[in-house]
Amino acid sequence: MEIRSDVVTRFVKYVQVDTQSQEPENAAGPHPYPSTEKQKDLGYMLVQDLNEIGLEHVEIDQWGYVTATLPSNVTHEVPVIGLIAHMDTSPAASGKDVKPLFHENYQGGPIHYPDAPWQVLDPADCPELGNQIGNTIITSSGTTLLGADNKAGVSEIVSAIRYLKENPQIRHGAIRIGFTCDEEVGAGVEHFDIEKFGAQYAYTVDGETVGIIENETFSADSAELEVKGVEIHPGFAKGRLVNAALIAAHFITRLPRESAPETTDGRQGYLHAYTVKGGVDRTVVKMLVRDFDDEGLKRFEDLLRSIADDLRREFPKAEINLTVNEQYRNMRMHIDKHPRVIEAAMEAVKAAGREPTLGVIRGGTDGSRLSAMGLPTPNIFTGGHNFHSTREWVSAEDMVFTVQTLVELARIWALPR
Repeated sequence: MEIRSDVVTRFVKYVQVDTQSQEPENAAGPHPYPSTEKQKDLGYMLVQDLNEIGLEHVEIDQWGYVTATLPSNVTHEVPVIGLIAHMDTSPAASGKDVKPLFHENYQGGPIHYPDAPWQVLDPADCPELGNQIGNTIITSSGTTLLGADNKAGVSEIVSAIRYLKENPQIRHGAIRIGFTCDEEVGAGVEHFDIEKFGAQYAYTVDGETVGIIENETFSADSAELEVKGVEIHPGFAKGRLVNAALIAAHFITRLPRESAPETTDGRQGYLHAYTVKGGVDRTVVKMLVRDFDDEGLKRFEDLLRSIADDLRREFPKAEINLTVNEQYRNMRMHIDKHPRVIEAAMEAVKAAGREPTLGVIRGGTDGSRLSAMGLPTPNIFTGGHNFHSTREWVSAEDMVFTVQTLVELARIWALPR
């Protein structure tokens, strides 16, 4: 009950701080970091909380990164472990004025939202709810994100560190805590100094279903189609008007339906046109390109270039530009070189009381780039679900289990080997 009260209270406090990040208008150009200053509001709150717990080296830097240290309480040498979560929430839906609602003793069936009666959280669409009978489900009121991605992870890390600090009989090595900004817009570790952070291995606490340890992510690129047309009064348009919006629509309709996010799962990659903005004179389509290997990315990107070439031939008066930018690569190639980092996490899940499962992320985490930078960083669950949606939810009991797993992880790394 002590862990439950602490982690749930922190979670409710943190989700009520609006930390939504913002995609830059021009991904290739200069942009502020973090993308929204309000992310630092949670950062300053966390600095206060970590200082109250009694951690060392607590600070928030110019980029908004919050870091702190729980010192080792053993005399033998133990690798320094990092626990990392991101403070920002997705631009996909509002994170302002979040009202967490508690659905106690959940007995199955749909959950309705008081502020959005047209919405429903249906077990038919979210089978994981079937594992939550008797538990407490936390949702928003239906018009905002809940913020479990990733404030559940933030809360769980702080609660686990507090528990370790107050229970010194649990032996552990030095643990570094890191809270990042702008993960949701692909820039979470853009200014993160891994040498200063000082961990040998780390874990992001940013996953979903409890028990699943993730050692693999998509490889990811972004793509942008810019179409420049010719605006003219439609009454005098014959042979003169070039409709950029119409050309962009042609492009989107030629993307293969079988390679969309909503028609793929498992290890299948996808092409996702997620933003269309503009009009007759100029329209921009932003896309995500995802696959678990670089060859898959190349096939998708070759297809995008082929469609753009076809449209240039069909609409010679338009200017059509396609740009592709690398975002991150599958972290498995780096993590596989350090098997102990996965073994310890799997042992921790088992010690906390569940059978662990090794999984893949159909997305990315800060761990993707951190692993490539030299800090092996697999992903640990939070118990949250339906991320980036106003139907986002988390189980209080699953949050407790995550805290217990992090405590066991610290203990296991400190065992003499």
